[in-house]
Amino acid sequence: MNRIILIIITGLFSQFATSQQALSEKYNLMPWPQEIQENNSKFNINESLTITILGNDSEGRVQKASTKFLRRLADRTGVFIDTGFPIENKNAAIKIDFQSVSDLTIHQDESYTLHIKSDEVLIQAKTDVGALRALETLLQLTTHTNLGNYFPGVTIQDTPRFVWRGLMIDVARHFQPVAVIKRNLDAMASVKLNVFHWHLTDDQGFRVASKTYPKLQELASDGLYYTHAQIKDVVQYASDLGIRVIPEFDVPGHASALLTAYPELGSKDNYTYSIERYAGVFDPTLNPIKEETYVFLENLFTEIAPLFPDEYFHIGGDENEGKHWTENKEIEKFKKKHQLKTNHDLQTFFNIRLEKILKKLDKKLMGWDEIMTPTMPTTAVIHSWRGTNEGLKSSTLIEAAKKGYNTVLSNGYYIDRMLSVQHHYSVDPIADAVLTKEERKRILGAETTMWSELVTPLTIDSRIWPRTAAIAERYWSAKEITDIDNMLHRLEKVSLHLEELGITHIRNKDVILRNMTKGKDISSLITLSNICEPLKVYSRNKGGTEYKSFSPFTLFADACVVDAKDAVVFNKNTTQFLEDNNSNTSSKIKEYLMKWTENHEAFMQISKNPILQSLVPLSKNLAEVSQLLHTSFQTKKITEAEFDQCKNYIKQLKEPFADTEVVIVDALQKLLLYCKAKYLVK
Repeated sequence: MNRIILIIITGLFSQFATSQQALSEKYNLMPWPQEIQENNSKFNINESLTITILGNDSEGRVQKASTKFLRRLADRTGVFIDTGFPIENKNAAIKIDFQSVSDLTIHQDESYTLHIKSDEVLIQAKTDVGALRALETLLQLTTHTNLGNYFPGVTIQDTPRFVWRGLMIDVARHFQPVAVIKRNLDAMASVKLNVFHWHLTDDQGFRVASKTYPKLQELASDGLYYTHAQIKDVVQYASDLGIRVIPEFDVPGHASALLTAYPELGSKDNYTYSIERYAGVFDPTLNPIKEETYVFLENLFTEIAPLFPDEYFHIGGDENEGKHWTENKEIEKFKKKHQLKTNHDLQTFFNIRLEKILKKLDKKLMGWDEIMTPTMPTTAVIHSWRGTNEGLKSSTLIEAAKKGYNTVLSNGYYIDRMLSVQHHYSVDPIADAVLTKEERKRILGAETTMWSELVTPLTIDSRIWPRTAAIAERYWSAKEITDIDNMLHRLEKVSLHLEELGITHIRNKDVILRNMTKGKDISSLITLSNICEPLKVYSRNKGGTEYKSFSPFTLFADACVVDAKDAVVFNKNTTQFLEDNNSNTSSKIKEYLMKWTENHEAFMQISKNPILQSLVPLSKNLAEVSQLLHTSFQTKKITEAEFDQCKNYIKQLKEPFADTEVVIVDALQKLLLYCKAKYLVK
């Protein structure tokens, strides 16, 4: 009997999974909801559309979200909405019903139910934040025919997989103005992220004004910092979107900027501290044996902590090699006296002092996984960024959970490494780790990390989006939602919706290219950029020595993005062609080859410009190999000499050009070998 029941359950689950797969090909929802069912109706969007709020909206989140929703809906559809909102009576077309106002903690309930029928849209949620998540889903459902716009008839029941779904933005290496932060908060809310981790201090800048220690903004920020009023504004803006803000003040290392302002807190006497202009890991470190250090930090945190209502406070704690500690005789004596065998033990001593300071301020300490030591209290939250297998059970995430710490994962989600969306989407926060119920509960979720050594306000959006929208699905949706082709199909639409919100990941590419050409035709550069990607895993700035704070970030590599548009299609067509020899795919390949052949002449018309000279070999070699391959496909012939020529061009294309890599090289190589096997003339 048990076996029969198991077979029935398995069959029902299989049917459900199949139906959900079919629906995911129909609706461009991201993140994908836990459950969606169709009801064969549709709700027409017209000028009479109205919204009413049935819950007690004391924080005003739903009212603000409803107003934004109507603006975005009108802009997307072109419908001239009449009254819209607010509507006091209960006969409005869209009814939003929730039970309580969220206090924005890790315990908040973000679940919702969305019912769409022909005459009504009903949103039901336990909290106002759940209602906000439902409104984003409803907006994503907007569709149309020639007859008009509508919401399809569906019932969605949804709840997040993880309670902590974050994006970290580093504003220390390159400062990001409030407008940049706000547009990214809007984008975060649109894909249901709920934690903004604000990395505010590092070697290259201290970005928060202090009334207690004014030298921090005067000497350690290059004049680029946030006032208290600006911080309060951002925190409130995030709160209105149902997003918590976690500040990070990185200590005791990454302290060059701080010590530029207050060198007396440093670990090396008679050392000249200065704001760092390069990227990397540096020696300046706070002195952990001076009582003045803790007085300074307690005073600073007492001033700053109230600006951030969230209970968590990130102290960094990473990448401290302790060189200046080792060189300091007094620190070495202190270590021996207190039986601290290593600098790591000394940092734990420092962290425990900070934990007590923050506890007095009603804050819980959070830090990168270096802070996890045998004596570190389990009240600390471990932020996992290291591990041999990204996102898998060998990461410090699982280790921390098993040791009793609450923990958050970023290993596998470092988007500044310029890895493909497929790579990040394939990382699951827990993967196949074997966990008890309590251990699983300690894994709060994950954060996408955007370090800013190589980004400015002009380029940061193109490094965060749209990949982070796909990553957000790993944090919200069921573990089984892993189909990459389906994700890519939905992401294409979501990317355009992000642009509607003000995200500049698409439009600023042309801005950079126009700057490079001094206003000339950019079409040939667009063609090249669509097959090139920035060098990956920090090799663009290996050792942090090529680019400095004020280096140009309006170069070809800055216009190029991960998952280069034409390269993705060409590589896929090549794989398919080599599998089935399909004539339709062959035609598409030849179209690209002809396009690249002809592009060189157009590029040479604008190339008499120093900033473009490094791209001349790229354009020329691409044109030559494309022409040879195209001719071979057309004539069904290739000579040994032509094969060798082509092979040489491809070899040259494998080299970096202007800090980018040509990501169609492997496909070109395979096509060349195909031509040799099929068409070689001896």
